[in-house]
Amino acid sequence: MADHVLFEQKGPVAIVTINRPERMNALGTDVRQGLIDAFLKVRHEPSIRVAIVTGAGDKAFSAGADLKERNEIFKKKPYRVGPDYGALDEPPHSSTIVIETYKPVIAAVNGYALAGGCELALACDIRIASENARFGLPEAKRGRGANFATVMLQYLIPRGIAMEMLFTGEPISAQDALRFGLVNRLVPLPELLPTAITLAEKIAENAPVSLRRIKELSVKSIGSPLLFALKMAPGPSPYESQDAREGAKAFAEKRPTNFKGE
Repeated sequence: MADHVLFEQKGPVAIVTINRPERMNALGTDVRQGLIDAFLKVRHEPSIRVAIVTGAGDKAFSAGADLKERNEIFKKKPYRVGPDYGALDEPPHSSTIVIETYKPVIAAVNGYALAGGCELALACDIRIASENARFGLPEAKRGRGANFATVMLQYLIPRGIAMEMLFTGEPISAQDALRFGLVNRLVPLPELLPTAITLAEKIAENAPVSLRRIKELSVKSIGSPLLFALKMAPGPSPYESQDAREGAKAFAEKRPTNFKGE
């Protein structure tokens, strides 16, 4: 895994940190590949139940694509968009990797979350932000497209607010993000990661099979008509799992649960 992406596991919680504070945690090719490697590990490691993604330092979660690197790439070959909204012939879009990881993912947003960095936060299930955080999609100012955000943002906040952010390219404050429902809570910067870890540990107490099913159904039903989404719901049922039996048994015996993800 690239040094520009750090991976740490604390019990059932994985912490993925974009580690380029000197470049505002810009999403260069190595960072995107590092995020892919990290979230593949989150997907396939049974002992990991929840993941947190954050940025190193106190200025930025991620300021988006590394435009200096992108400019050098443009000199060598044309930019072609792949089916996941990322660049063809390059690592897949980081946001796609996160949203298709069927475990809860929390964004701990420290400072600026711009362009692809904002999209990465949007791909997470829960967003906790420091009071100095700012969310923006400045692609229109650079002649670029915010494809993932254009699709996703209107599911998270009122469409009019989403369109204003996309059309103007102007960032919004952490306080406005909370007011619009884009973030779940605001905390002082020193409390950001501890707050995210506490929440992740609380979520991790629950049955892994239930968490996976909730995440998968939520992702797959986005944008679907209500009746179609409800028909998707039966699917592989957590009710048939060993964890479901353990949950009922622990309740009856008035003891803590011992979920095993089976």
